[in-house]
Amino acid sequence: MSMHSVGAFSGFAVRDVDQARTFYSETLGLTVADDRGGLRLDLPGDAETAPSSVFVYGKPDHEPAVFTILNFVATDIDTAVDELAAAGVRTLRYEGFEQDDRGISRDPRGPAIAWFTDPSGNILAVVQPD
Repeated sequence: MSMHSVGAFSGFAVRDVDQARTFYSETLGLTVADDRGGLRLDLPGDAETAPSSVFVYGKPDHEPAVFTILNFVATDIDTAVDELAAAGVRTLRYEGFEQDDRGISRDPRGPAIAWFTDPSGNILAVVQPD
């Protein structure tokens, strides 16, 4: 890493940028801006402890990762999952994880978490810290 580095940012691919814009802005309520042919998602949180934005770019042959690419921290996971459900977002079910009827895993060894996907199949999660 060069001493001339001025920062870093994260990014991920989607199949359809317009579909992603609608999902991330209207369904999840994030501030979304067009950025160099892709999108910039402004993430909630303190810029000193978490990245403030992520770049989303189109890739028509996109294959989603098999792991969570983006976590949203919630103070009340039950309300967050209810709001997602009201917006038509379904939680994922994973074998080996005990999940309640809403898809929330409350393993005492970690935070409460529920997973869901964006329209491109990218795995996202809502997490409530201990």
